[in-house]
Amino acid sequence: MIDLHCHILPGLDDGAADIRDSLGMARQAETNGVTQVCATPHIRHDHDVVIGELADRVAALNLALGQAGCRTKIRTGGEVAESIVSALDDDELRAVSLGGGGRWILLEPAPGPLSDGLDDTVRQLTDRGFRSLIAHPERHLGADLLDRLGKLTRAGSLVQVTAAALSDPETAEGMAILARAGVLHVLASDSHSSRFGRPVAITLGLERLWEFPLLSPHVDWIAWRAPEAIISGQDTEAPYSPRVEG
Repeated sequence: MIDLHCHILPGLDDGAADIRDSLGMARQAETNGVTQVCATPHIRHDHDVVIGELADRVAALNLALGQAGCRTKIRTGGEVAESIVSALDDDELRAVSLGGGGRWILLEPAPGPLSDGLDDTVRQLTDRGFRSLIAHPERHLGADLLDRLGKLTRAGSLVQVTAAALSDPETAEGMAILARAGVLHVLASDSHSSRFGRPVAITLGLERLWEFPLLSPHVDWIAWRAPEAIISGQDTEAPYSPRVEG
């Protein structure tokens, strides 16, 4: 499996504190059957992440993991804030595209309910030749969430739900609503540390998807085929349509 959203690079944003923490996260991934992890540090104004350094940081982490006997492979990426997209040039966007595929941007919506600003940002990315993977909708529950995600999906975006949100009592019902409506497309860990919070794990969330008749025939696409296409920079379309007006 591929984890498309993970803050595994050490000492960079609010993710792994040091190389030992990164190794612990990689070990969690290995145990959970995750063979590749996209390192997605925050690309936004309140984090001092230098995009030009990310490829070298990923290479250094892969070297350290290999020396430690860990088979998990780290890929480049970034969690790009809605508010900063217009300040990045195309080369910078390609450098933080998921897996280095040059096509898919993990897009972090602004805090609070989704707004027209997100629609405008997705449209801007599309006009520049990119596609958007909308991160962690469980943080943006609101009365119009389904309609907005349906609109974004029909415009070519996909939606990434945090795997743990499917079983967290505070978010599980909201995520079940998204699953039944067909606006859930891939899962990721959004893990920040091996020492606290969410582990680098996806399988429990995938198991929950079998409970939803619309998604259960397509778990293979959600778990493998869509993430593989995303990191390869290929276009992919959900094999089910959103059941909302959008």
